[in-house]
Amino acid sequence: MEFSEVVRRRRMVRNYDPDRPVPAEIRERILENGLRAPSGGFTQGWAFLTLEGADRERYWEIAAADPDPKYVEWVTGLRRAPLLILAFAHKDAYLDRYTAPDKGWTDRDESRWTAPYWYVDTGMASLLMLQTVVDEGLGACFFGPPADQVGALLTEFGVPAGFDLIGVLSIGYRAPDKRSPSLKRGRRTTAEVVHRGQWGNHSA
Repeated sequence: MEFSEVVRRRRMVRNYDPDRPVPAEIRERILENGLRAPSGGFTQGWAFLTLEGADRERYWEIAAADPDPKYVEWVTGLRRAPLLILAFAHKDAYLDRYTAPDKGWTDRDESRWTAPYWYVDTGMASLLMLQTVVDEGLGACFFGPPADQVGALLTEFGVPAGFDLIGVLSIGYRAPDKRSPSLKRGRRTTAEVVHRGQWGNHSA
């Protein structure tokens, strides 16, 4: 598939065929392509936890224990995904990396960072996974678990301290689903969001 077609086709899929598992070779390509993402200082301060079968159910038993009524249908569709990938950012890896001799910082002061690149980089890796899913003919959704359940999830799966859960990718073969009502907002155009040479100048 042409790259521009992958970009156009990418959307959040919230319902899956529960009887079609993700083939192992596709799962591995998704993960390997995610690791091609750029990272500050080539730190690669990310980690990913794959959940399938009974392990996937362990996730949902915690994350969907008491769903908001308005999200029940949404959660029901997501639960059918045969593969979940939990994406984690490791801040300490970046703070340590930039005190290395080739970087030259003498402390781990977070104020040196323009933005928290441990989150940025993990997000870019996740996007590459989402694009790979489209290229493989599958569907995916990137979403966040309930904030009040994150601690329980980290404990359940033995995640070490210092790894922040930034989101979950549900992956599988698409089943009919409803498009998000948020799409009615419309996609913003370059004329609305791109400033050229000076803030407020939108002319191409």
